[in-house]
Formats: sequence, structure tokens, C-alpha cells
Amino acid sequence: MPVVRIFSKVAKQALLSTPGCGCQPLTVAVRNISFSPRQVTSDASFHSVSFSETDHPKVLITGGLGQLGVGLAKLLRKRYGKNNVILSDIRKPQNSVFHSGPFIYSDILDYKNLREIVVNNRITWLVHYSALLSAVGEANVALARSVNITGLHNILDIAAEHGLRLFVPSTIGAFGPTSPRNPTPDLCVQRPRTIYGVSKVHAELMGEYYHHRYGLDFRCLRYPGIISADSMPGGGTTDYAVQIFHDAIKTGKFECNLRPDTRLPMMYIDDCLRATLEVMEAPAETLSMRTYNINAMSFTPEELAQELQKQMPELEVTYEVDPVRQAIADSWPMNFDDSNARNDWAWKHDYDLPELVQTMLNFFGSETRMARFN
Repeated sequence: MPVVRIFSKVAKQALLSTPGCGCQPLTVAVRNISFSPRQVTSDASFHSVSFSETDHPKVLITGGLGQLGVGLAKLLRKRYGKNNVILSDIRKPQNSVFHSGPFIYSDILDYKNLREIVVNNRITWLVHYSALLSAVGEANVALARSVNITGLHNILDIAAEHGLRLFVPSTIGAFGPTSPRNPTPDLCVQRPRTIYGVSKVHAELMGEYYHHRYGLDFRCLRYPGIISADSMPGGGTTDYAVQIFHDAIKTGKFECNLRPDTRLPMMYIDDCLRATLEVMEAPAETLSMRTYNINAMSFTPEELAQELQKQMPELEVTYEVDPVRQAIADSWPMNFDDSNARNDWAWKHDYDLPELVQTMLNFFGSETRMARFN
């Protein structure tokens, strides 16, 4: 488009002629980020809690076959319509996922491919779930750096260029051993010691920078440990809280890789998905910040096991501590202060520990448990 190229050239020359600017901010200019005529402000449309048939957001979810992507797609499709939410990943989806709504191959490291998807499908919201989690990331730092950081840069540039509303999740892993742990506020020292945590702090700061510098409508929630019955653990340090239910049903025994007194913030997946929807729909003027803590409950492996044993007294729990995972957990918050989320956009959780355990067991079914122990 000649007008865009001319506009970019003039703006580039203006930057180069600015006194005191010895830098070369021109990698951004190549993608027309700061000069895009379609740049929108943070209070753009699509933030009303109710949508007419003609102004539904068109959503792309990257890393959509992970623990949260499929669940969020189901929730968003119910609210906005099946064809308005596109799942994407580099893996082959199960038949049930493939036939539940639009699915497309998308590699976040392929900038051109991502850009084509956004343009061809007229995407307005982008939910970026692609990432390597904590323990998996420590096992392959180079890959985690590539996926979690380079992939994020592609997402940020495309979202800014096309005026998208962008959601990138963060994590308890964005904090470190020098952060206040009980409770951990939204704003405090962040010095994580995992590549996963470092990449998430990077994502928070880059998203806020793009918001202030380019008007990107960036939104971020720091998730606690997420517990879901219908997906297998994905390599996170908090995944023991999912694995215990699978093992309890299958064998009646569970070996935990964290100390019994390791306290971490946790959340049932339904609360997590609802919080994501609510912050995406929140009017921009209600948001006092761009990255929020959210929390529901905080418990230890021992407390979770005791609650589970109330309904499965035969369950045997032992502890074989994994030093890597334990060191990660010991550097993380014990409890989140999420008062800003509760004040700004009325966040409120539904599930505490007893409700969590009952819901998980109901999912697996009482007949399965009876068959195992009778």
C-alpha cells in the first residue's frame, strides 16, 4: 500500500533527525508498528459486557490445545458464536476438538503465517497461550526462550499493527525468592529464577510498554496453579494438584514431588476461564493497571490430600521431593493479593478447596471410585 510506505518513510526520517536519538528504532518501523494508520487506542470497541450480533469479537487463541485453550474456546464460542473463535496450535487436534469449531495451524515463530491468519480472518482479539511451562522450560531453556520470548515479540508486533485486544497470561512464576510471599501484591520486586518466570516478567513489561507506547490494548492476569479434570498435567510445578486426582482414581496411591507443607495459590479452571473472559470484556476505563493477580484458594499438598481422603479414605499419599520442582515452588508466592482485580472489575472466585475436590471427583464419577475400592 503506497500511502503506508510513504507514511512510514516520513516518520522514520523524522525519528532519525531527532536530536539525541542515536538508536535505530527501525526494526519496529519495518513492520509499521508505530506508524500503522490502523493503530487504535486502548479504549477501542469490543469491551462491552454485551455484544450485538454484528460486533462480536473475532478471537484467535494460540497454543489452543493446551490446558486452558480448549476450555476458553468453549466458553467464548458459547458467548460469541462458534465461528467467531479460532483455535490454533502446531499439533494435530483430537476429533472432538477439531469438530467443535474452527481450528487452524499456527506457529507463533512464523511471523508471516501469524499475520496472514489475523488478516484473513479479521481477528480483533488475540489470546496468547503458547508457552513452555516451568519444569519443562528448565529442561530445555533454549526452546523455552524461543517460544516464550521470540514468539511473544511476534504476537506483540502483529497485535499492535492491527489494533487487536491482546491477552497474555502470566503466572505465580513471575515472582522470585525476594518477592513478598504471603501475600504477594500486584506491584513488588520480581526476580524469578526460571526461564518461564523470566519470560513472563518480560511479557508483562513488554505488554505494558506497547500499551503506553503504541496504544496496544494489552491485558494480563497472573494465574495461580490451575486445576482441571479434563486435561492431563502439562509439566508445571503446581501440576501435582491435578495428578493426585488421576492417580487416586486409577491406583489409589499418589507420590507427590513437593514437600507436604508447600503452600501455593491455586484455582479451579472454571474460575480461571471466567476471570479471563471478564478481564477481556472489562471497559478499559475501569482498569487501573494492565497486569493483575487473581486468586481463589491457597493450600499445601498435605491439605489437599486430607480433603481428598475425606471421600477416599483408602488413598495412600507419599512424598518423593523433586529438588528442581521444590526449589521452583519455594521461590513462588504462597498466596496472592488480588484486591485490585476485585475492586477494578469485580473479580470473585466460586471454588474453594472443598468445592474443588467435590467437583473433581464428580467429574471422574462415583462409579469409577466404587469400582476401584470395592
